[in-house]
Amino acid sequence: MKRKSIMVAAFVFCVGLLSCLPAWSEVRLPKIFGDHMVLQRDQPIPVWGWANPACDVSVKLGDGPVQIATADAVGRWSLKLAPQSAGGPMKLTVSGETKIELSDVLIGEVWVCSGQSNMEFRVSASINAEQEIASAKYPRIRHIKIPRQPVGFPKEDVSDPKTQWTVCSPETVGSYTAVGYFFGRYLQKELDVPIGLINSSWGGTRIEPWTPPCGFAQVPKLADILRQVELTNPMNPLYKATLGNYLVALDSWIADAKRSLVEQLPVEPPPSYPKEISPLTSHQAPTTLYNGMIHPLVPFGIRGAIWYQGESNHGEGMLYCEKMKALIGGWRTVWKQGQFPFFYVQIAPYQYGNESSSILPAFWEAQASALKIPNTGMAVIHDIGNLKNIHPKNKQDVGKRLALIALAKTYGQDQLVFRGPTFKTLKQEGNRLRVVFDHVGSGLVARDGKPLNWFEIIGPDSVFTKAEAVIDGDSVLLSAPNVKSPCAVRFAWHKLAEPNLANKEGLPAVPFRAGEVPRRDWLSLKVDEAKDYKLVYDLDLAKLSQAIQYGEDHSSEIKGAFDRVAYCLELQKENGKSEFVYVSMDAFTDDVKKIGIPTVSSGVAFQQHVDNLNVI
Repeated sequence: MKRKSIMVAAFVFCVGLLSCLPAWSEVRLPKIFGDHMVLQRDQPIPVWGWANPACDVSVKLGDGPVQIATADAVGRWSLKLAPQSAGGPMKLTVSGETKIELSDVLIGEVWVCSGQSNMEFRVSASINAEQEIASAKYPRIRHIKIPRQPVGFPKEDVSDPKTQWTVCSPETVGSYTAVGYFFGRYLQKELDVPIGLINSSWGGTRIEPWTPPCGFAQVPKLADILRQVELTNPMNPLYKATLGNYLVALDSWIADAKRSLVEQLPVEPPPSYPKEISPLTSHQAPTTLYNGMIHPLVPFGIRGAIWYQGESNHGEGMLYCEKMKALIGGWRTVWKQGQFPFFYVQIAPYQYGNESSSILPAFWEAQASALKIPNTGMAVIHDIGNLKNIHPKNKQDVGKRLALIALAKTYGQDQLVFRGPTFKTLKQEGNRLRVVFDHVGSGLVARDGKPLNWFEIIGPDSVFTKAEAVIDGDSVLLSAPNVKSPCAVRFAWHKLAEPNLANKEGLPAVPFRAGEVPRRDWLSLKVDEAKDYKLVYDLDLAKLSQAIQYGEDHSSEIKGAFDRVAYCLELQKENGKSEFVYVSMDAFTDDVKKIGIPTVSSGVAFQQHVDNLNVI
């Protein structure tokens, strides 16, 4: 009996163990937690992970109290520790079926550093890299690089087991994000607290992959991207309907194929699987980098984010501002930390091949417009770029300028000059324009001591013309001899613009355009006889397609006879200047509908001599 009792007791004990056997074999933390990490000060500290379902997990930070969470049915647990002041080092202990003890944990300021190659750009590639690396003895700056991973659905954790926090030293700093490091170094010196840098960046990537679905849902102008994402979500009605229709078609094909097999008839190929519901896997597809490189970080406590991206989206104009709304709004939604600071870099001037010189300035305008999003800031770097290298090596000043914004807008240093001269108002004064600037700091200057450059003005009887620019207090007065009544201005409106207007604190002026460009007949300014003609058709050759669609078509307005017709071809060069050829001749038809571009569908064709031809 004694032997039998022992066996029963042992059996009961084993059953008790098996009932707690986990989906997870041990307590586990996401890889954003590790030795040497920095936790965000003065905020509740989220801690989460995985364990056996229904099992208790205890968490203790330093000498603080133990807090307990219970894993849910899928093994996930989470809790929030009480806010801590800056300090450390200390230990974070997590105990359940197993025990995790993380050491050298600091409490300070944590920033996410994200974007494309200019954020991923390493300290080892920056200017004065050898000296910067040798002097990088800042043990209270910590850095973690999130591995590249595009995925179709949100990942709970990053997959690379080597992902870890490192302590800033000459041995480690070379691989750090240069912009992030110089940003963090400036903050660390000014605030005298630990700094944590979470480097989640990938060269060459667009903004869409970094944006969560909820971000696209917040911006109506991005509904097409949201639909693309929703179509890949198996829980979405759009996905279910599309897959359902495909399965019906596939079932029908299978039935036909079986009949054809019996009757020995040829079989058509099966219907193709709908590509639009296939998982998004490319690192350029919407949401994929959020899923794989940002979602695993949420809800780790952060102060805010810095962002350096845009080169891969630079041809989109104001649409990029909408995408910034989606990115920032999406991140703030998933982090649930309110409108946390989001500071970004206005990309530098660069050649960008043979594209029009005005494309990049229109993108700068979109980036500046994103400042209307609450708690954002923009570092302008037109004076420290490299026209021949899309990766300027001076990342020290980029990081410092972002840090100045943070110090002023996040850390209460309200009197700090943190941005360069910014357009405020425009006023016409006779034959001059007065541009009043905000953020002039101690005063406006030409940073190189030369006459101000990159100002252009326009009037009703002129094209944009280089202006003489003179500083007058917090204003710049603009004039040009051949512009009698200037009404609009543009500044640094060229992809190669490196303007010299700055404030005395050394921060450059922000590109802008202001005023109302007059509606005028461009052609009549170039060709005198064109004043006697009326515009019938206008076509943008960049939009030329097989079906001719005119930008302007006034043919129905032309009443009565006409005796001459004229054509003008204008080509805009990459420097923004135009070349044109103008021809006029006696009319070769009396039908205004037949003087446009001849097409096969119109049946219009002329092959003949023309009379009284003028060519300019």
